[in-house]
Amino acid sequence: MSTIHATRAGRHRVEAPAPVAAGPSWGRRIGRWAANGVLLVCVLAFFAIALGPHLFGYRTATMLTGSMEPGIMPGDVVVTVPKPTSELKVGDVISYQIPIEDHRVETHRVTKIVRGKDGSTTIRTKGDNNPNVDPWTATLSDDTVWEARAVVPKLGTAIRVLRTPAVRHGVFWFAFGGLILLGLTLIWGKEEEGADGDDEPHDADGDAEGTGSGDTADNHANPTHEHEEVVAA
Repeated sequence: MSTIHATRAGRHRVEAPAPVAAGPSWGRRIGRWAANGVLLVCVLAFFAIALGPHLFGYRTATMLTGSMEPGIMPGDVVVTVPKPTSELKVGDVISYQIPIEDHRVETHRVTKIVRGKDGSTTIRTKGDNNPNVDPWTATLSDDTVWEARAVVPKLGTAIRVLRTPAVRHGVFWFAFGGLILLGLTLIWGKEEEGADGDDEPHDADGDAEGTGSGDTADNHANPTHEHEEVVAA
């Protein structure tokens, strides 16, 4: 009589590696950075031009002529701050209303100051690019004058272009479309994050362990080899 031993290998559970979530592409990142940069520039420009004068007390004006070239070019924005008239000196560049014609605001350099016994102050001015002094004498009636302190190149040209009706309508619809696109981008981003969370792998064997018999769970937890003994006559 002989004995034959047959061996049956137990089943081993093999877990699939968890997928690595792919980050946003470089193209999307660059596009997002560019959009944020443009938005930041627009917000800063709006703050500087619309809100800054009310909060910090300065003024802005666009240079329309080349009388102050090369320091101030046509289309540049001149930023002026208040200065006591008593401290005004020759060589200062100020913005003031001329005493003739349309009383427009002119930004020129002071060439002469005359202070009267009654406390009045009269000045003569000249554009740096003009051959002669201005043909008028201006009297400064206020206690302060507006002195030029900074120049923003070409910003005035951009503002004048934006004020044209065609561009204003185009900017409005462009901004409206940008807001819609930004909203859709945020919604799609949230949907993608939710999809990544739902795509986590589920272990079929793990589900079997929770619902199967105790013997099956034991076999998976402790893989063993089962032996069958066959006795032959």
